[in-house]
Amino acid sequence: MNKVLATADEAVAAIPDGASIMIGGFGLCGIPEHLIAALHRRGTKDLTIISNNAGIDDYGVGPLLKSRQVRKMIATYVGENKEFERQFLQKEIEVELVPQGTFSERMRAAGAGIGGFFTPTGAGTLIAEGKESRVIDGRTYILEAPLAADFAFVKAWKGDRVGNLVYRKTARNFNPVMATAARHTIAEVEHLVEAGTLEPDGIHTPGIFIKRLLQGPEYVKRIEKRTVSHG
Repeated sequence: MNKVLATADEAVAAIPDGASIMIGGFGLCGIPEHLIAALHRRGTKDLTIISNNAGIDDYGVGPLLKSRQVRKMIATYVGENKEFERQFLQKEIEVELVPQGTFSERMRAAGAGIGGFFTPTGAGTLIAEGKESRVIDGRTYILEAPLAADFAFVKAWKGDRVGNLVYRKTARNFNPVMATAARHTIAEVEHLVEAGTLEPDGIHTPGIFIKRLLQGPEYVKRIEKRTVSHG
């Protein structure tokens, strides 16, 4: 089965207003930039975006926030984006902050069909409000629910025509768990290869999790925060 689409615009054409979308990457590394840009062009609104971070003002998730397409943000870190900060302080956007390890495990649980898990992270804090707690071996744990989505946008280094994916370095932080936790996962890849080309033992996401994929025309290596040393 050939799952390849010609463009990112074609890939996002069926995403409705009000959808929940997981967006992979860490900071500005390993993000599905072409799918994000296509969603921005299409103007799909009232979105729930599930992403480790909110990008910066003009890149990553940032343009979706600036154009007011995002109704709710579920994330672990939201610094570096002044527009997000403004919307948050003015109560113009709904925000759910999740500890980073819990964020990953909630998505992994959704992909594995696990109904929830107990973790000590957040016990005794605001994060624990309204959640079941249990003492295990003398330590307090809280129950966290799985985190799923309607769609996931992931970015891989290589992919074949049936959707098997290989990630590189930082892109493996959140893309793999998101690929399994959504009902419809769309991947963009730097290099598209024929089926059977990838080493089976080196595949990170099996093609069964990928509905559609495309090859990005080019990728920009953006620097999130430039640090200069004067010697």
